[in-house]
Amino acid sequence: MVAYAAKRLLAAIPVLVGLSVIVFAIMAMIPGDTALAILGSYATPENVARLNADLGLDRSLPEQYLAWAGNLVQGDLGRSYALNRPVLDEVSERFAATLILAGTSLVLASILGLLAGIVSAARQFGWADRIVTFLVLVGISTPAFLLGLILILLFAVRWRLFPASGMYAVYGGGDLADLLHHLVLPSITLAVIAAGIIARLTRGAMLEVLRQDFVRTARAKGLSERAVIGRHALRAALVQVIPVIGLQAGFVLGGAVYVETVFQWPGIGAMLVNAVAQRDILLVQGGVLVVAASYVLVNLLADVAQASLDPRLKS
Repeated sequence: MVAYAAKRLLAAIPVLVGLSVIVFAIMAMIPGDTALAILGSYATPENVARLNADLGLDRSLPEQYLAWAGNLVQGDLGRSYALNRPVLDEVSERFAATLILAGTSLVLASILGLLAGIVSAARQFGWADRIVTFLVLVGISTPAFLLGLILILLFAVRWRLFPASGMYAVYGGGDLADLLHHLVLPSITLAVIAAGIIARLTRGAMLEVLRQDFVRTARAKGLSERAVIGRHALRAALVQVIPVIGLQAGFVLGGAVYVETVFQWPGIGAMLVNAVAQRDILLVQGGVLVVAASYVLVNLLADVAQASLDPRLKS
């Protein structure tokens, strides 16, 4: 398994290099002058040209990329123009907040999706299957930002059960209980669509597995239905479901951008929105690259987990 994980890790390196090229190219294609955006509309052409030279923006794009990539390899993501602090420090702080939100949402989506898919498959065409199918369709069809606004209106404004914004209370709090209190609404908002997708695919995988011979054999031995599903069918179905959970990790990380904006969560998504508005190129490049690298890492872990359940995939 260690050799397989190392092989997958080596295969991810070209992907990360390609991601760095794409991120750099996208930011280079954004119209406008970075130095002018920093100095303001009243800056003189001489000052704009001097700042462009200081930032290295007067060089060719390949030269700019090689300089940026060289610093990146050494762990230097540059310095934010707008915040006047190292990009790595800002991204690290913001990404920690995003990981808390996205990680909680992914765990919540996986638990709800797996349970809903198993119940739906075990009670195919029954009332439980119909209720789960209806809820899954509603969850998948509802835009996350709309769901977030509805939850704020009901649970924060009307019933005052949970806070509507922030990661901690402005006055007091700051402990784990305060964090969990603030985490409820944004994590549910981010988890609903992913849970629906996981539930649908779990249901399909379970129905396929439940029709196979080894499940009939387990039932013929007199095992209870709970033991057949829990010990035999679920393990086989997880081989198909785990890659989907890995893909949903990317969806959750991407979806955190607008959920953090709706709930004013101080994560990397809200940081990117502000950085793009201020044309803080190095901060955007660093933030996007960290999110993309995290997505590659999560999918690598999903591949390793899938191979541990089905050793045939190692070949």
